[in-house]
Amino acid sequence: MKYFLVLAVMMNLLFGAKVYHKEWQEGQTFSQYLKANNISAAFLESISKEDQKFLLDIRNKYKYYELKNDAGTLLQALIPISVEMQIHIFRKHSGSGYGFDIIPIAYKHKEYFANIVIQNNPYTDTLNTIHQAKVAKKLARVFKGDVNAKKLKKNDEIAFVYAQRTRLGFIYAMPEIKVARLKGKDKETFIFVDENGIGYKDTAKKISYTVTGKKKIIYTRKVQASKKEARFGMPLRHSRITSSFSYRRWHPILHRYRPHHGTDFGARRGTPLLAVNAGKVVFAGRMGGYGKVVKIKHAGGYLSLYAHQSRIRVKRGAYVKKGQVIGYVGSTGRSTGPHLHFGLMKNGRWIDPMKVLRKKSIKTSIMKKFTRYEDAKITKYKAVDMEQINKDKAKLMHYIDTNATTYIWDNNESLSVPVKDKEIFL
Repeated sequence: MKYFLVLAVMMNLLFGAKVYHKEWQEGQTFSQYLKANNISAAFLESISKEDQKFLLDIRNKYKYYELKNDAGTLLQALIPISVEMQIHIFRKHSGSGYGFDIIPIAYKHKEYFANIVIQNNPYTDTLNTIHQAKVAKKLARVFKGDVNAKKLKKNDEIAFVYAQRTRLGFIYAMPEIKVARLKGKDKETFIFVDENGIGYKDTAKKISYTVTGKKKIIYTRKVQASKKEARFGMPLRHSRITSSFSYRRWHPILHRYRPHHGTDFGARRGTPLLAVNAGKVVFAGRMGGYGKVVKIKHAGGYLSLYAHQSRIRVKRGAYVKKGQVIGYVGSTGRSTGPHLHFGLMKNGRWIDPMKVLRKKSIKTSIMKKFTRYEDAKITKYKAVDMEQINKDKAKLMHYIDTNATTYIWDNNESLSVPVKDKEIFL
């Protein structure tokens, strides 16, 4: 998919249209949004069932963009459904209504340098120096557990390298701090940051780091396990993952980017599908590109989905036990071959199933667990990419040695708009 950039100023001059940066209102539905922009209900009906399910991923306070002409007519809209993907609504050049698509979000990803002189504390001084609250917050989180801010002295220095995404000239998503150096009168300390935003000082191949959290104290006694206490199992006895959960995956049939809100398991046609936990069947039937589908509602706000079945074995309204056969692997709907597409929701939002499922969990526990939590500092361990650490450190020292200028955020980024085949914001 090809993209290029067009300056919003040029659009104002050439097309008499303006870009508006808005926030999705609480409780607003997609159909209400269409009505507010005088778009007929027929447009919603024209969207495929496969894509309509992504409309539910629009969340309150999501920032979105509109392009409108002088008469207030909507020409384009870009509405995020995740960090990577967005809904694209565009008025057709022929004037015969609107078009719909789901496309990757286009953003700039740039590296920045900052050098902060301590006068009060890392957060306040970073905010006062670079005028970017998200960076100040992220730096404070990185230091938490590794740096005692109270021991920093006036005129100590903090230098760091970070990456920041911008979209249409505005800050987009949280920054990614790579490495930081604390320099006092007699001491120099480096803080390295992993992909999860956790800072650590060690540089061994396997390092420890401390996070502040709750220590779980568990004690048990033998009882009959209830439905709520049963752990999630696997949907097949012998699982083989062929495609993982992703917010941005190239669809093998549609040949375009789409979110993949689930995990695909490869298996032979007719392989029994198992309920991952006890619950109530809330849907059993055909569902567009998913083919034959079963949905089960579980305790704790969970809902599981089993798609592309060859034959369904349960009915809507039935209560099932964990490990019960609810259908069989097939290739119905939009599918390249026999497999199970398994999806899992928590409180109405799709989550990565593999963070919840347990391979050794077909049988329910007969030991009831009681827990309490105590404040504690938890030590964790992880392998370290030494090559990347050395690169980040060398990059930071280059900025410092060349007296690089600290970048100050004053909303002076050039406003630019991503365009797809002369349709997006054109």
